[in-house]
Amino acid sequence: MVVAEKVKIGVCVMEKKVKCGPEVFSAPMGQIFDRLQAFGEFEVIHFGDKVILEDPIESWPVCDCLIAFYSSGYPLAKAEAYAALRKPFLVNELEPQYLLHDRRKVYERLEMFGIPVPRYALVIRESPYQQLDYFIEEEDFVEVHGMRFWKPFVEKPVDADNHSIMIYYPSSAGGGMKELFRKVGNRSSEFHPDVRRVRLEGSYIYEEFMPTGGTDVKVYTVGPEYAHAEARKSPVVDGVVMRNPDGKEVRYPVLLTPAEKEMARKVCIAFKQAVCGFDLLRSEGRSYVCDVNGWSFVKNSHKYYDDSACVLRKMFLDAKAPHLSSVIPPTLPWKENELVQLSEPLTRQGSGINGSFGESEELRCVIAVIRHGDRTPKQKVKLKVTEEKLLDLLLKYNGGRPRSETKLKSAVQLQDLLDATRMLVPRTGPDHESDSEAEDIEHAEKLRQVKAVLEEGGHFSGIYRKVQLKPLKWAKVTKSNGEVEERPVEALMVLKYGGVLTHAGRKQAEELGRYFRNKMYPGEGTGLLRLHSTYRHDLKIYSSDEGRVQMSAAGFAKGLLDLEGQLTPILVSLVSKDSSMLDGLENASVEMEEAKARLNEIITSSTKTDDVNESPEFPWMVDGAGLPPNASELLPELVRLTKKVTEQVRVLAKDENEQLTERSLYDVIPPYDQAKALGKTNIDVDRIAAGLPCGSEGFLLMYARWKKLERELYNERKERFDITQIPDVYDSCKYDLLHNAHLNLEGLDELFKVAQMLADGVIPNEYGINPKQKLKIGSKIARRLLGKLLIDLRNTREEAITVAELKNNQDNNSLSVKIEKEDAEAKSKMFYKNDETRKSSMSDKSMDQDDDDDKETKYRLDPKYANVKTPNRHVRTRLYFTSESHIHSLVNVLRYCNLDESLQGEESLVCHNALERLCKTKELDYMSHIVLRMFENTEVALEDPKRYRIELTFSRGADLSPLEKNNREGATSLHQEHTLPIMGPERLQEIGSYLTLETMEKMIRSFAMPAEDFPPATPAGFSGYFSKGVLERLVNLWPFHKNA
Repeated sequence: MVVAEKVKIGVCVMEKKVKCGPEVFSAPMGQIFDRLQAFGEFEVIHFGDKVILEDPIESWPVCDCLIAFYSSGYPLAKAEAYAALRKPFLVNELEPQYLLHDRRKVYERLEMFGIPVPRYALVIRESPYQQLDYFIEEEDFVEVHGMRFWKPFVEKPVDADNHSIMIYYPSSAGGGMKELFRKVGNRSSEFHPDVRRVRLEGSYIYEEFMPTGGTDVKVYTVGPEYAHAEARKSPVVDGVVMRNPDGKEVRYPVLLTPAEKEMARKVCIAFKQAVCGFDLLRSEGRSYVCDVNGWSFVKNSHKYYDDSACVLRKMFLDAKAPHLSSVIPPTLPWKENELVQLSEPLTRQGSGINGSFGESEELRCVIAVIRHGDRTPKQKVKLKVTEEKLLDLLLKYNGGRPRSETKLKSAVQLQDLLDATRMLVPRTGPDHESDSEAEDIEHAEKLRQVKAVLEEGGHFSGIYRKVQLKPLKWAKVTKSNGEVEERPVEALMVLKYGGVLTHAGRKQAEELGRYFRNKMYPGEGTGLLRLHSTYRHDLKIYSSDEGRVQMSAAGFAKGLLDLEGQLTPILVSLVSKDSSMLDGLENASVEMEEAKARLNEIITSSTKTDDVNESPEFPWMVDGAGLPPNASELLPELVRLTKKVTEQVRVLAKDENEQLTERSLYDVIPPYDQAKALGKTNIDVDRIAAGLPCGSEGFLLMYARWKKLERELYNERKERFDITQIPDVYDSCKYDLLHNAHLNLEGLDELFKVAQMLADGVIPNEYGINPKQKLKIGSKIARRLLGKLLIDLRNTREEAITVAELKNNQDNNSLSVKIEKEDAEAKSKMFYKNDETRKSSMSDKSMDQDDDDDKETKYRLDPKYANVKTPNRHVRTRLYFTSESHIHSLVNVLRYCNLDESLQGEESLVCHNALERLCKTKELDYMSHIVLRMFENTEVALEDPKRYRIELTFSRGADLSPLEKNNREGATSLHQEHTLPIMGPERLQEIGSYLTLETMEKMIRSFAMPAEDFPPATPAGFSGYFSKGVLERLVNLWPFHKNA
């Protein structure tokens, strides 16, 4: 339709904001103005920089409607004067745009309108580095006006034009800082592992780090009744911008909840900006606005361009040409010329994902319980200390209580201990004769070991080392003022170290994550990554408290979600700690001691264990299955070979010690910087070439490790073997064969073979000497985890039923989106005029997202425009990272649950063939894992038990001998990269068998913690870790589902 006099739209904006190469307008503005002009009712006038900057406002073009927004160098006051002179209709009002340059004012305005923002506090400095009495900075938190922000927290400059935003991470996660900035090429953030102190040169907002699961939501309004939302990968995770083949950042449309739509309307009204972009954080089941950007258009969305043109047209006509009909014509005038928008594949890995299941089946749930990756041997040093400097430290950090123990974990505490130890370590051997000279030498050796451990790694991180000081003896001491006080005079120092994830462990974790991404999920274009970005992938990753387990979880997440960079930000963004579920053996300690005692009896007794092979059909049913028949003869050989290896390492350590003695006491050169090593997946070639041990271990610590094994494996005075040391000898052997083969220790391979034969029998039997005891111990250790797995499966079933019912209703309501849009347009009168009446009418509305909203579909993408073939596909993924004990326990419950009295006569969940394979699988090695996948057969009735099928698979992990020569691929990887490959998954059920969810529940229920014993979720969908200090506050993902 062409009208006699067109409505003039003035575009009074700096050219850099609207120009796209030689084109007058940028792609989004060009697309929208082309559509507006296609109606035939508008004339668009572009002012240009010369007019805006140089000409007086009286000579500026006269227009009916004005689009004007600030950017650097823009004369906003001049535009205001023009608007006052000509009185055009303003799409975005000008005066409120000043607010957008000050983050304080943005937050104040948001709060004034009842829009949720993260918890925050202001630090305002009149001059750089000004001392403020209300601001306190400690190692793991800052405090502002008494308001404490535990790390991780966010630091934003008050000046909104300064885009340098910092996130500081807790020392428990490795510490460091991530800087977020405006996209530069392919990056939007940078991790600095050594930065731990906040900035002091300016004014900043401090706010809580909101865990969003690695995805940001950008919302774009066009008037108060229309909002388009897109998900993109958050810069917080790895800072790499994901781009499609055209080089544009990959984003996916998502649906906003009713509460979020109300927030969008309020943002629009609060700042009087019809076209406005803002950032939404979805965290802990709620949504928050963390930034308002002002004028913003969506890129590359034809649907959005159509909608924007229609909404703006109505806005302009209602304001300046009410006599013209603003009803949208049945066919939009530009439709015949519109290009077909093609689905845009990702350039990065992630396509071609296929799950093996029936055509009518949909994957609904993936649950994996995974052991951590390759680690250094776990170590412990115990020594009694009487030195005053160390006893002073005990009192300093336990609040001056002489009878209380203290734990040192933080960087400051460990640095204090290191300084004290350096003063105490003798430069040479003892310089005085003494009856207890041997004890003195051992004490000095242990102090040297403590010093070496503390110096290792270049910086401290509580994720790797911890020291306990326990007072043992006390004395009354008279102070100078005559007061008598009690002081400790002897304490036990226990230093735990080692057990650190190696470069190989990080590589294994990432590889397994990549394998899951490519093999565990159904194929749909970009598979898992697409599911994840469009909120149809409900992912949570849990880890035990151990640093190696947390870092394995972060490495796996990096591979699974195709992330880049250091592991600390990934850990803090994506991994939740749950030590009660994934740590500790206390519940089964009595039974495990019984098993070890019986094991000791079998091994050391002179009676042969040939009866192990008496039951060929069920070899796993006998006591001590898997023990070598000549175990008692192998023990002396184990001791002899251990001594041989220890002696060789002693000579190497002696040379190193002499070199250290020649240096000044404080001239400490850190051999290896763990901060820089975090995230590396390759070996340190220079150290290997120099003939040094791999990783951060020096010869001194290597010798301490072997000497301790030699001392504890066999007590010569009592002529007694300690079989509990066998796993540790095996562990050390395997580590040195894998990482230190270049040291050519003679007899190490022979020792490995003997240790492996014994360990293969000892380790599985420590968790129960026979199946019934294995089941008892397994159910005690894994009780909480088993309960959580059942909750996961039940919640998935409930969600699937809800979605199936919704899908049935959806067919009857297919026009609902169109109707909703027409309703919105019918209501779209000028919103500034009736601003106040709207606010009062909305004040009673609840902002609680748990109203009667649809609890599931609201977080899924908008299927109409997202180029997704299966919008109803939704997958729940739960990943549990833990230690060897929990993997053994879980495997034992799954295979032996039918031996329980209440389940007599039931078949095992694991088929006979798999039971045999598990019996032969002696070691559940690094990255071993159990996977439960649940499928829904959509062609079976909802109430039919066969609607939900469980598939069990199991992998032995990196179960390849370091001496392996046959497997050429594995051997090459081993020698070049010190990394053993992970074995592929094996089925635990017969092909064609059908394990229903109902059967699975029946078999596991009696060993699992009941759902009602789990602490109540706060809020619904959360496990409540965030109510504790942030050291306990690692992040839950996608909290938009019930209970789990």
